[in-house]
Amino acid sequence: MTQIRIATFNLENFDETAAGARPSLAERITLMKPQITRLRADIACFQEVHGQERPGQPRALLALKELLTGTNLDGAPMVSTKPETDAVFDMRNLVIATHLPVIKHQQLKNDLVAEPRYQRLTATPPDAGPVSIGVERPILHAQIDIDHAEPGRLLHVITVHLKSKLPTDIPGQVIDSQKGIWRTADSRAEGSFLSSMKRMSQALEVRRLVDQILDDDPDARIIVTGDFNAEPEEVPVLAICGNVEDTNNGDLASRVLVPVEHTIPNEARYTLFHHGRGEMIDHMLVTRNLLAHYRGSEIHNEILHDDSIAFATDIKYPESDHAPVVATFDFA
Repeated sequence: MTQIRIATFNLENFDETAAGARPSLAERITLMKPQITRLRADIACFQEVHGQERPGQPRALLALKELLTGTNLDGAPMVSTKPETDAVFDMRNLVIATHLPVIKHQQLKNDLVAEPRYQRLTATPPDAGPVSIGVERPILHAQIDIDHAEPGRLLHVITVHLKSKLPTDIPGQVIDSQKGIWRTADSRAEGSFLSSMKRMSQALEVRRLVDQILDDDPDARIIVTGDFNAEPEEVPVLAICGNVEDTNNGDLASRVLVPVEHTIPNEARYTLFHHGRGEMIDHMLVTRNLLAHYRGSEIHNEILHDDSIAFATDIKYPESDHAPVVATFDFA
């Protein structure tokens, strides 16, 4: 029996800090390393991991490597999103860390979905014509051999960080970007519309990737996990799940993705605490064939603080504002 623990965790802008700035990386690691240890993850999917530079060397995930030191993921190989011209992005990389063999991996960013084009209504000066509404972050897909003693037992792990609900800037309409002050209500509404468009563009690309994998192998084992910036009943999550209730096509039942969080009691089912309310925005969706191996989930949300209140600064609460999600599977 091979037991695999898979985790997703948004580390919230995890980076080195300038000298004297607080919270320092060391302070963040002191609080967050026990969280990583508690995961006991064989496969860990991280979001919002920044890259660091050293003279004469390509940008690397040095801060994350320091966080993982002394845990069961110490020295684990990592695959991540990356730009064409560098080893990793400066900000907000997606990372999969595992000691298990990663057979291949890829990133997708408007590869299966063309960038939408839209003419903004409130832009100042006005747009001459429609502009591209591209997404900021790719999708990361890795094929992992979960038991190398039996070649071919691959697990498809797709990790995502969908666009947040913060409105996309509209030229000439943001008075103060730090404080989120908009010139008009309709321009802010249009900014929210653009963010929804980006979020759904990513969700559609994920669903198309899932269907491509299942077209090639109807028995493929797939996990889609990460920060969806959407709750279970919201359109991006439902679009990726592909429930029969939505497609009205029973022939697609084997292609449905199941949120494993449903096995966690409702009162404990949240990964973010905002305006006094728990929100479940970090998910793990699995193909139905994985339910035979599923043994349970955990959400480590005991120390979450309300990220919306006036005093909830990163200095006071230097750990992540997201809770990690862990699921356990047994493979015979």
